[in-house]
Amino acid sequence: MELELRHFKIICAVAEAGSITKAASTLGLAQPALTAQLHRIERALGGPLFERDRRGARPTPLGELVLARAKLLLPAVSGLREEAARFANNAALPGDTPARLRLGSATGPVLGGLVHQLNAVHPELEVTTHVSWSSEELAGMLADGRVDYALVGVCGDAPPPAQPGLIWRTLATDPVFVLLSTDHPEAGKAEVELSALAGEQWGATPGDGCFAECFAAACARAGFTPRTLYETDVVTCIDMVEAGDAVVLCQPMFREMPGVVPVPIAGNPLRWRNLVGWHPDSATASFADQLVKLAGAAYQDVIARRPRYSRFLERYPMYGVEGDRAAL
Repeated sequence: MELELRHFKIICAVAEAGSITKAASTLGLAQPALTAQLHRIERALGGPLFERDRRGARPTPLGELVLARAKLLLPAVSGLREEAARFANNAALPGDTPARLRLGSATGPVLGGLVHQLNAVHPELEVTTHVSWSSEELAGMLADGRVDYALVGVCGDAPPPAQPGLIWRTLATDPVFVLLSTDHPEAGKAEVELSALAGEQWGATPGDGCFAECFAAACARAGFTPRTLYETDVVTCIDMVEAGDAVVLCQPMFREMPGVVPVPIAGNPLRWRNLVGWHPDSATASFADQLVKLAGAAYQDVIARRPRYSRFLERYPMYGVEGDRAAL
């Protein structure tokens, strides 16, 4: 068997976790599958890499040798990929406009608006997109040079994704609304008390960070414990709301459509900060000010097409687009 980088990542994961079971969970693998891979790696290297017993897994002398090499090899390859990606993206148009731009996003409405703005202002610019529910994944792609800019969201005052060396700017701060069926008793109100939804099943789109914990804390302050929080895609969320099976936590820019309505939560107990991030050493970093400006314009365009949120912002001007702020 030819050794590959993923094999060295497995060895490092087992060493860091100190357990095959914990490493399997970290890597998203079944424990038997990881054990089988580790056996194949050990056969390729000529001996056991870990002593395994009830207390966990500890490197053998051969394992220590391989780990030392892996800890040099993996960062070197990651750095090579990052430099190669930036070099490949280095061909630029006159001025600070790159020849192509790779956007990563965990936020739906703004990505489409930003692509529209870029096509309108820079029609010669080649734009590609990558969407993920994970802000941490997108931050990793920024750090590795696989995307040039990322649009992500974080809960309340939580810090940006924990990737060193990146710059993050706040694009907007929004409250979290609740999506209700138009037949729901609270649907016609200007805002709904969280306690009025104490008996409901809940839904939300997936995400990392502390949002689930912040939601549970908000419910506790309102005097109840939420029954369920389903994590699923947007289409399924809408179906569940229409069927009356759940109410869904949503962004205030959620498109209004027949059968469902986004409603503010009284007191705005949950907030969501929308960030734009990039690597300061990337070949496209000089385009950052323009990109943030166009993202803000895209955000404003979306808000203008959401009359319910526009009316909300008249009452709560501290929310919405924050403009081109200093780096966090």
